[in-house]
Amino acid sequence: MASTVTTDGRKKERVVILGSGWAGYGCLRALDPNKYERIMISPRSYFVFTPLLAGTAVGTLEFRAVLEPVRRLGPDKFHQGWADDIDFARKVIRVEANITDGLASRTRLIMKHRLDGNRQKGELFDVEYDKLIIAVGSYSQTFGIEGVREHANFLRDVGDARKIRIKILQSFEKAALPITSENDRKKLLHFAIVGGGPTGIEFAAELHDLIRDDLVKIYPELMKFVNITVYDVAPKVLPMFDKTLADYAMERFNREGIKVKTEHHLTRIRLDEECEGCLKLKIKEYGDEEVGAGIVVWSTGLMQNPLIQKLEAKSFKLPGSDTEMQLHRNPKTGGIITAENGLRVNIIPHDAASASPEAQQAKATLLPDVYAIGDCTMVSGVALPATAQVASQQAAYLAKRLNKGDMEQKPFKFKNLGTMTYLGNWTAIHQSNIDEMKGWMAWVLWRTAYLTRSMSIRNKITVPFYWAISWIFGRDISRF
Repeated sequence: MASTVTTDGRKKERVVILGSGWAGYGCLRALDPNKYERIMISPRSYFVFTPLLAGTAVGTLEFRAVLEPVRRLGPDKFHQGWADDIDFARKVIRVEANITDGLASRTRLIMKHRLDGNRQKGELFDVEYDKLIIAVGSYSQTFGIEGVREHANFLRDVGDARKIRIKILQSFEKAALPITSENDRKKLLHFAIVGGGPTGIEFAAELHDLIRDDLVKIYPELMKFVNITVYDVAPKVLPMFDKTLADYAMERFNREGIKVKTEHHLTRIRLDEECEGCLKLKIKEYGDEEVGAGIVVWSTGLMQNPLIQKLEAKSFKLPGSDTEMQLHRNPKTGGIITAENGLRVNIIPHDAASASPEAQQAKATLLPDVYAIGDCTMVSGVALPATAQVASQQAAYLAKRLNKGDMEQKPFKFKNLGTMTYLGNWTAIHQSNIDEMKGWMAWVLWRTAYLTRSMSIRNKITVPFYWAISWIFGRDISRF
């Protein structure tokens, strides 16, 4: 195994981290460079501070303020590409190179590239490891609904946010043309958000702020055509909050004119042949009637990364054993099951794959030198949400245990620091185990918490700077 050597002559173990999200980036940041040779493999060369992504989509923040370049952490090597396969017996990762920056930053393009079984792959190369940390995250869940992958806009990366910003402004410019009919204006300026979780709600709030504070001054004659609608299949939005706070959020939205349609099932998205730049939404509850929209922002949950699906579907033999093994998979989420101690990956005999969960757990053993953290995993016996808070705490825990070399010493315990959601017009809601908060004070806490959690000193300065610029001079409404 190719490894580097420390200044005192000791051999460094090579730790390869797959992914540059909350889990992967946080682990790389905390891993001791004097003890390990740190190598990161990711299709994008940066980390995205996702809680502030909605603000970039409406010009409140600039894109660079939510990005952290991976190479600034000084990894021994960084390879821009996707892990295509892993040989656990030989400790080798097969990597597909990614040399197209735009492909890595646009969720729709990534899904088209990665989920197409007949696609042309990029150049392939191998990377060896001593220890492997799988932190590849997850993809947006589309539930196989027709037209979602082709026509909806996701909000998971800066490329997505840039595309949404351009689309919003294009819709207003087209609606302002004297040749555009009133019916088409209604379609163009209907902004549909599918998903009533924090991401969907915060984007709706940020979009409403953009329209109310800035676009109303530029397009006053178009305001009567503007509609923002949040669709969700559940009986209520923001299910992670208690009823009092969720009801407060709905009251705020009703007051601001943002419509929330619960128990609505979207079954298709297609292009509108009669209105260029418009979409048609087919909703089960409306029968054959279709709803026109200028943009659909999709935020409905997560599906497993194609790499995880590929790894879970294959069996392998470890050195010195004749038993066919496979990764231990959670049947509900599809995530890799890990042990509480050290977040090490569990494996089970291949012939136990069809057994009950209890029987599988009884036969589970540890895959040597392989760890998994973030959205692509499930800790054995513990139900944790797929959130940035969980991923970042797992990253810090794993890096600390690796630095100290005491994987059996202390199990991972998630500390719930609370959940926050911005509701627009300088209001928010916050809920934790010890308190609840709503209104302006919750907004102050929301901004303070996100500011303090920004990774670098540079972004701790640039984020409030752009907030101040937007407050004094208005949001950036340029299209580029």
